[in-house]
Amino acid sequence: MSARGMSLRKIADVAGVSYEQLKKVSQGKSRSTNVDDAQKVASALDMTLDQFLNGGIEAPSTIAIAGKVGAGAQVPVFDAYAKGDGPQVECPPGLSAHGVVAVEVEGDSMEPVFSAGDLLFYTRETHDGVPLEAVGKRCVCEDATGMGWVKVVRAGREEGTFDLHSFNDNSPTMYGVRLKWASSVRLHWPADLARRI
Repeated sequence: MSARGMSLRKIADVAGVSYEQLKKVSQGKSRSTNVDDAQKVASALDMTLDQFLNGGIEAPSTIAIAGKVGAGAQVPVFDAYAKGDGPQVECPPGLSAHGVVAVEVEGDSMEPVFSAGDLLFYTRETHDGVPLEAVGKRCVCEDATGMGWVKVVRAGREEGTFDLHSFNDNSPTMYGVRLKWASSVRLHWPADLARRI
């Protein structure tokens, strides 16, 4: 078995060692581990103990999936998991995992651009409000009732409201929506490319 393509959690499972301890060691937050655990991890990685101790392991970058976001369907599942506790997906090439969150698309109002099951990656610039840079862009957003959406966000007619646009004619524009926050989609990954961990 090779470390290539294996998540830290998978390595811990295969080796039969504590994921939390292995994570601390791989991040340099702890230097202590017992020789038996080190041998188990080395074996799981198809390395000798010396190779493992001299080279260590590097944890693959992962991003937490915060929940689902509606593209037509009402989806009240933002922050469905404790911070960083939800399912993980391997960080796409060229994207830094720092501060990035992923959500899974549910519904079809953004077809053919975003499909159900696709992952959208974003970074919240602010915890409240809609930054000016987000207006006019494809955004992950949460409305005042707690529903999560992926829509093109445009300024509404009344101050403090926004119009949420879909990409297909089967889903009407949502007018005058009050948003808690919105963040531009940084990267879209089709479901078949995502490597869930």
